[in-house]
Amino acid sequence: MRFSTLKKVVFASLLAVASGSALAEEVGSVDTVFKIFGPDHKIVVEAFDDPDVENVTCYLSRSKTGGIKGGLGLAEDTSDAAISCQQVGPIELSDRVKRKPTKGQVVFQKRTSLVFKKLQVVRFYDPKRNALIYLTYSDKMIDGSPKNALSAVPIMPW
Repeated sequence: MRFSTLKKVVFASLLAVASGSALAEEVGSVDTVFKIFGPDHKIVVEAFDDPDVENVTCYLSRSKTGGIKGGLGLAEDTSDAAISCQQVGPIELSDRVKRKPTKGQVVFQKRTSLVFKKLQVVRFYDPKRNALIYLTYSDKMIDGSPKNALSAVPIMPW
């Protein structure tokens, strides 16, 4: 396989993976540790809309490492995160959302280290309770278990 063909295949694969996730916009942040060199450690609050469910917005708070490594994008962020999701308008679920309630669907991913670690948000649909459940977790094991947080959105008439 030629190098240019390989680059195209890799780019297409990355685009396919990224297209399934929402993009977040930063709402704000607070500094937690002062760093003389580079940016401070902070907690960042981001918002993203569920890409498959109209009128559901999730707010995610996560740790962001500062310092020289953090400023250069070389630091590994901690696995601490919290999530809160709300219905912001009328919700109509597509068949794609209802199809696999126990497996879950990735709706958001954020790289939290240079290479392997990601913070992810997965959506589940609970048909018995007519609710959407959003789970955030880090895919790097911490003491044998990933840190995680949960938010539920009951689907209500608007």
